[in-house]
Amino acid sequence: MNLSFFDQFSNPYLLGIPLILPSLLLPALLLPSPGHRWINNRLSTLQLWVIHLITKQLMTPLNKAGHKWALLLTSLIIMLLSINLLGLLPYTFTPTTQLSMNMALALPLWLATLLTGLRNQPSASLGHLLPEGTPTPLIPALIIIETTSLLIRPLALGVRLTANLTAGHLLIQLISTATIVLLPMMPSVSALTALILFLLTILEVAVAMIQAYVFVLLLSLYLQENI
Repeated sequence: MNLSFFDQFSNPYLLGIPLILPSLLLPALLLPSPGHRWINNRLSTLQLWVIHLITKQLMTPLNKAGHKWALLLTSLIIMLLSINLLGLLPYTFTPTTQLSMNMALALPLWLATLLTGLRNQPSASLGHLLPEGTPTPLIPALIIIETTSLLIRPLALGVRLTANLTAGHLLIQLISTATIVLLPMMPSVSALTALILFLLTILEVAVAMIQAYVFVLLLSLYLQENI
């Protein structure tokens, strides 16, 4: 019984076809159809407004040198939003619940921000390892602490996204199982748990959006320190 709770983190198959592939094709339906106008309908207007809002929020703390990352960061947050929200659909698979995928995203992007700072302003980047005015006896310890905190940043990015999504999916699985089990024995309690499940689903939609935003926002803050 306990092992079945984790079956949702394996990719389901139907007739030998991974169901994640049809679900990933769903956002393609939202792409605007080609035409002679910049904006064809209200859906295109809404999409452009959301993309503009996301890009503005991410690029506001950065200077002009950091605006080169606008396309990368905006594409990353849209991809994470799509994957996180599609993973809440039945019979789908959420790749961002796998630590390997999240680390594959976090580690190269964090390393890119670090190398950007070391190339453009090496003194300022290395200066973050030792705060100004530190007493001399504390210098070795602080350098070790700051270096450790710098190196665990990509691990924190990946683990945060994995843990939040995994915990939410497990809660939904547990409460939905309790709803089905209690239905023939205590219908009133089952109805209450179904209401809790509905509220939890709404919360998980918000968590999926917030975690995608936090992931990219922290990357933009790391970039801000190095440009």
